[in-house]
Amino acid sequence: MTHQVTLIPGDGIGPEVADATVRAVTATGVEIEWERVEAGVNALEEYGELLPSEVFASLEMSRVGLKGPTATPIGGGHQSINVQLRKKLGLYTNFRPVRMLPGLKTRFHDVAVNLAIFRENTEDLYAGLEHEIVPGVVESLKIITQNASMRIARAAFEYAHREGRCKVTAIHKANIMKLSDGLFLKCCREVAAGFPAIQYTELIVDNACMQLVMRPETFDLLVMPNLYGDIISDLCAGLVGGLGIVPGANMGDHHAIFEAVHGTAPDIAGKGLANPTALMQSAVLMLAHLGEREASVRLQSAIERVYAEGKHLTGDVGGPASTDEFTDAVISYTQG
Repeated sequence: MTHQVTLIPGDGIGPEVADATVRAVTATGVEIEWERVEAGVNALEEYGELLPSEVFASLEMSRVGLKGPTATPIGGGHQSINVQLRKKLGLYTNFRPVRMLPGLKTRFHDVAVNLAIFRENTEDLYAGLEHEIVPGVVESLKIITQNASMRIARAAFEYAHREGRCKVTAIHKANIMKLSDGLFLKCCREVAAGFPAIQYTELIVDNACMQLVMRPETFDLLVMPNLYGDIISDLCAGLVGGLGIVPGANMGDHHAIFEAVHGTAPDIAGKGLANPTALMQSAVLMLAHLGEREASVRLQSAIERVYAEGKHLTGDVGGPASTDEFTDAVISYTQG
């Protein structure tokens, strides 16, 4: 069958890694009808909007998107495009699998890191409810609801059950935020009771960060509210080589967007130096979501083979290859 997928190339190196990923997905033989729509700085320049209505119209039809990085200003300017997409489409689960690629040298390359992060995606401090009470005093509201906490806990435990994960750890700060994080833990405990075969543990967020750096191999699946998830998912990416490596997915009941979680790297944009690994591995998740599991496994195996050999890696991971050379190597193993 032919799948419809919305392609959002993004800013900076986004179009380069998006084109490379489309080539790699095409090499699997899966038939995809791509609809390319712009969001971000490129869309602002072309349409006068950062997130044109065409993006949502396309996603309403396809239900699945593949997205490159988009720029977000710091301390002012427009709201994150990712946050807007998550709110509009109800993408309440941010899923990030984190594991080592063979042959890639990192600070933890001799440790078997293989964990998954489930981050609640729609509330917490990311609700964006803040205001200035009086000059010099700003209040930002942390929102935790039973509905959102139950949804993310169920998503985490259902995935753990389906994929054979043995342990789920809830990350919190309920020793201080007893009502908000306390509610999150209450929901996790309630869901955990329905999965007695899965070990359930809890860890305060600061201790969790220390333990992840000291003993990352002891973690299996982590579930947490939005802000902790944003921080810890990037910390975990650092364990395996950085944001240029790890994939990401934002999923809801009706839509899913698979995206690279790294930045737009404007300093190397257009130079053919970008590493498309993160978006390619996001496409691996996308293929599995579409029911194309054999193609998903084949593409993942091809990426891992290129890393294991080490001859066609891009400069950010110590190799001499261009974006196209890396992509060609992946394609050759995907087809071969």
